[in-house]
Amino acid sequence: MSSSKPGAPTVGVCIVTYNSAGDIAECLEAVRRQTHPVASIVVVDNASTDGTRDVLSRFDDIRLILNDWNTGFAGGQNRAIAAAAPSDYVLVLNPDVVLEPDYIAEIIAVMDRDSRIGSASGMLVRADRPDVLDSAGIGLRPDRNAVDLAAGEPVADWTSPREIFGVSGAAAMYRRTMIEDVSDNGQFFDEDFFAYKEDVDVAWRARHLGWRAVYVPSARAVHRRGWKPGGRRSVPLFVRRHSYQNRFFTLIKNEPFGPHLFLLLPRLAVIEAAKLGYILLFEPGLLACWPRIVKLLPAMLGKRRRLFRRAVSKRGDI
Repeated sequence: MSSSKPGAPTVGVCIVTYNSAGDIAECLEAVRRQTHPVASIVVVDNASTDGTRDVLSRFDDIRLILNDWNTGFAGGQNRAIAAAAPSDYVLVLNPDVVLEPDYIAEIIAVMDRDSRIGSASGMLVRADRPDVLDSAGIGLRPDRNAVDLAAGEPVADWTSPREIFGVSGAAAMYRRTMIEDVSDNGQFFDEDFFAYKEDVDVAWRARHLGWRAVYVPSARAVHRRGWKPGGRRSVPLFVRRHSYQNRFFTLIKNEPFGPHLFLLLPRLAVIEAAKLGYILLFEPGLLACWPRIVKLLPAMLGKRRRLFRRAVSKRGDI
């Protein structure tokens, strides 16, 4: 890692690995090649069994934290972010992402011009088709389904910077002051989510508290994300179950009260009823998450109350 120039913003890179032996070396090499100095690289390994730790042992310039069990993306990243302090910015990075050399520099140049920007993401392209976008950040549809913005669209259509709903946790730059501001009981990513949609939850919380998110197309990276030839992806039941469960958690915590609910709630009821019918017929394994949803409902409502109290308080300070 190169040393920081006096006065230059400091950046810590945080990576969580879990059976990532095939990806992590190339990911770390790309971090090493960044033109903007990286103050620290923290890797939390969630009890990998595929040789990931052997690969990591070859990198003597990282801080390696070895967990005895899988704490999930959220728990692992929270631990990494704490270990990367102090830094002005934190890059949350997936091990299957390969950054271009100017990724950090391009994003920091944008964020440093506006203190209201709490998070930013670059252009993530698909590994199997670099002319096609994997993600330009997070978008939130009217039915409150979060999507990877611009996924599957031509790179040529997304060359302009813009404000977005939020950033994908695959390669997300967060301002340290925003991390501290939106954290709840010391958790930036909600560890009850374990993995999947925790970045959506963070993005929505940040918006409630007045932070902006931007897309910086001049910062580019390749995201493998399990893409297979022909544009197919394999998505295990474990992933689909957490994604399904965490959609409800995200809505419970973040959807504001207001007259819009008279239109939104019937729409959501129809969508979720149709989805439930499909699940009963074709994916009954997803229903195993419902006891957990019910069990954690009081905790989620408590997190909601704290968030909206803070949002009201912040608006009153303006």
